[in-house]
Amino acid sequence: MNELTCEARIAMPSPNDYIDRITDRLFSFDAVVTTKGGGIGFRFPIGQATLDLSPDLLTVRLAAADADRLARLKDILATSIELHAKRARPQIVWEGDLAGDRKLAQFREMRVVEIHDLTPHMRRIRLSGDNLVRFADFEGMHVRVLFPTAQVPEPLWPEAGPNGLPVWPAEERRAPARVYTIRRLDVAAGLMDIDFVMHGDESIGSGWAASARPGNMVGIMGPLGRPVRKAEWLVLGADETGLPALGRILESLPADTKGFAFIEVAGREEEQSIAHPPGFEVQWIHRNGTAPGEHRRLAEAVCAVERPASMKCFSWFAAEADAAKTLREFWRGKLGLGRDETLAAAYWRRGALGPMAG
Repeated sequence: MNELTCEARIAMPSPNDYIDRITDRLFSFDAVVTTKGGGIGFRFPIGQATLDLSPDLLTVRLAAADADRLARLKDILATSIELHAKRARPQIVWEGDLAGDRKLAQFREMRVVEIHDLTPHMRRIRLSGDNLVRFADFEGMHVRVLFPTAQVPEPLWPEAGPNGLPVWPAEERRAPARVYTIRRLDVAAGLMDIDFVMHGDESIGSGWAASARPGNMVGIMGPLGRPVRKAEWLVLGADETGLPALGRILESLPADTKGFAFIEVAGREEEQSIAHPPGFEVQWIHRNGTAPGEHRRLAEAVCAVERPASMKCFSWFAAEADAAKTLREFWRGKLGLGRDETLAAAYWRRGALGPMAG
């Protein structure tokens, strides 16, 4: 099979000013650096990218085995450049294979087929859709869920722009979006499970999940997020919003993996049964009336774990923003660990509604 290829010539002053941050983000997608002439090459599990720099031009070339992988590379590269070279206002237009294709490869329309309450405040909703292979192949654990609402009951779905990223409809036809974890995925059956933390109608996702019925439609975009690095030993920490991701990580680990998982929930009634390797210790932390985001034991417990020097390790944390900041500063600042050894994510912030599951 012939490779699909594309190229973008991006005018910007001094691309060298941004390249370190761009390449650092690309490394997090399991990229291996190669060299091609005077450019910087990246070999990803899904294809290749080359970045050539001149004083006023950044040229990006991509190659992949199929359309879905090429679209994924466009997404990764365009997002990295727009994020870290925002000041240069890059105008990215892909030429070559699939140029001008308005179909957004990362989008799927999904239908609710089953609803199940796991605990008093955690509801699992099973969605059905076509061709879910990309959500297994590209390792990202999260998706952006686009919710119909009372104000926008029949939204227009996004299309692909010249840069390969979504072009959204006007506000009056646009579905609000929040990021959630794919808890379980059955590609052959076309099924995806997403767990929702239930806390009334104060957030779009919780409000939608409370009233969801079989047959309801939502939009799904993804996958999103950095892959969790393979390791012999891990320490994991999460509150309810990070629990679906932590549960998926635990259940996917090889049987000989060792480590610790700390999970903060409101009380014993919110505990779930999660399969994990026999060498993994799982500890539940109960708030027992303390407001979410104000309990300190979760961050303290994760920080107290000593990483074994003789094993390949990875540290992962997903919870409220202040707790995530504590772990990020501890791992990166005090312990001097790199991005390939840690991931501390803020899934929500006290007093604010954000794009993540919280």
